[in-house]
Amino acid sequence: MGVGSMKRRVILQAAGLAALGASPAVAEQAKGKASAQIHWKMVTAWPKNYPGAGDAANRLAARIHDMSDGRLNIKVYGAGELVPALEVFDAVSAGTAEMGHAAAHYWTGKVRAAAFFSAVPFGMTANEMNAWLYHGGGLALWREVYAPFDLVPMPAGNGGVQMGGWFRKPIERVEDFRGLKIRMAGLGGAVLRRLGAVPVTMPVGEVFTSLQSGVLDAAEFAGPYSDMPMGLHKVAKYYYTPGWHEPASPIECIINRQAYQRIPGDLQVIVDTACQAMTNDVFAELTARNAHALRMLVEQHQVNLSYFPEPVIDSLREQTAQVLADYAGKDATTRRVQDSYQQFAQRIAEWTAVADEAYLEARRAPVSYRGS
Repeated sequence: MGVGSMKRRVILQAAGLAALGASPAVAEQAKGKASAQIHWKMVTAWPKNYPGAGDAANRLAARIHDMSDGRLNIKVYGAGELVPALEVFDAVSAGTAEMGHAAAHYWTGKVRAAAFFSAVPFGMTANEMNAWLYHGGGLALWREVYAPFDLVPMPAGNGGVQMGGWFRKPIERVEDFRGLKIRMAGLGGAVLRRLGAVPVTMPVGEVFTSLQSGVLDAAEFAGPYSDMPMGLHKVAKYYYTPGWHEPASPIECIINRQAYQRIPGDLQVIVDTACQAMTNDVFAELTARNAHALRMLVEQHQVNLSYFPEPVIDSLREQTAQVLADYAGKDATTRRVQDSYQQFAQRIAEWTAVADEAYLEARRAPVSYRGS
């Protein structure tokens, strides 16, 4: 063995011994970092473990736990367990809980611009909405709008096009909306109000008894998979389509800004990434499950799958244009968000027509569901 080789061997052995001598301290430090756990509370607008949105909240918490190797643990509370369903926004803003899981249109009474981060009648579909949020400046605007409330919002799911709602009596003409008490939040409710209806914002858990007792004449929530467990088909047999009021139904995750800023940067990335993953996961799941649930409702529960008459849709479209025109004039922030939404919607509609709509028209086949 040459002198150079012997020197290299001695140096390596010394380095190895030094590493061994330091390893207990290094290992202890690494162990401490790994075992430092952060505990958050997530309040939701949904009943505990409710199919669809409630389950999505559970899966989001589990995904963050797994991705962080147990460093960030989130306990999920159903509506009413820690705060009422419609107080999620305020609870997270105040720091009562670090995270919330709801829908932005519940807060339009507090933040008018929030309507455009949720369901916009005759607006963008789920795919178009995601394009605006992630690649059209929508998410940056959303975070700007919520910043004064110490909230960091992000998409965490989407149910796609919803159904038009459950009705105790058929809707055959526009006049049938007059005096109709219907559970519908956000801009859709504002449109129906112009047609003489009485829109009501109501927690999901109260809808069945309200329909059963006559407090409500109609109600909408989501799609067949989430609607069926509520039992609405037992008290309202007319299930209408299309969901003109909710062509996309983003689920929002809101995080207390101070809590978000306190966690390390890698955990912030994990939270952001988990929410974005859930946006795609929930959309895929509900698309699959809604198809099966609708068939069950029609074939096993004799639900009358009904279509809004064309004159009714025309009137809803006309009133939507008026509602949006009025909405734009209220404040500068809302106008800026609405302008961004509508400009992107107009641009993306051209591609959607050339791609998705053209293909679906070519693929079109008769629907086998019994209905009117």
